[in-house]
Amino acid sequence: MSRSSLGSRVVPATRRIVIGSAVVLASLGVWTTTSAAASVAEPRPGYLVAPPSTEQRACTLDGFVIEHLPDGIGTPTDFEYEWEDISFHSRVWETGPDPEGAYKVDLTVKTLRGEKLTDLEALKAFLAEYEEKDPETWDLHAVKVGEYDGLLADHEVFYFIAPGLAAEVSLDRERFAEQDLLATAAGFHPEPTS
Repeated sequence: MSRSSLGSRVVPATRRIVIGSAVVLASLGVWTTTSAAASVAEPRPGYLVAPPSTEQRACTLDGFVIEHLPDGIGTPTDFEYEWEDISFHSRVWETGPDPEGAYKVDLTVKTLRGEKLTDLEALKAFLAEYEEKDPETWDLHAVKVGEYDGLLADHEVFYFIAPGLAAEVSLDRERFAEQDLLATAAGFHPEPTS
């Protein structure tokens, strides 16, 4: 056997081993990286990961502080939108998904800004139209929310802050009490100015 014919058989075999080893090592590297990333994203069975504390989830929204949140609410998401010349900034906390993949709104806080918000009656009229409620039959009760005059319905409270500015808080009343709703609303107010 000549040297050249032996070399031609060895080189292809060596190439296959080297290439095969490289593929295996690359696959192992991808698997290790993926496994490490997955272990960071999802806790291992048997380990408990504490959800963010109330203090970690509370902060500000559109110049309002959020000082109180009920325990057991889900993950927050912020939204900005406008309707009939009123701008809304809202933060919505949701839990889920349930076994069917649905999410449930636990809590919503909103600021409302616009010239037509001149007093509590104007706010009520605007929200009646926005929420498609009959203002004559809408079951509302006068409440004080901190220093502000407001109106309370079953699952929501809205209150007039100043001309052009109001706030609304709604809470899942199947899970939370009216006291939770009012405490959350009292803790949602304009940031103090110094």
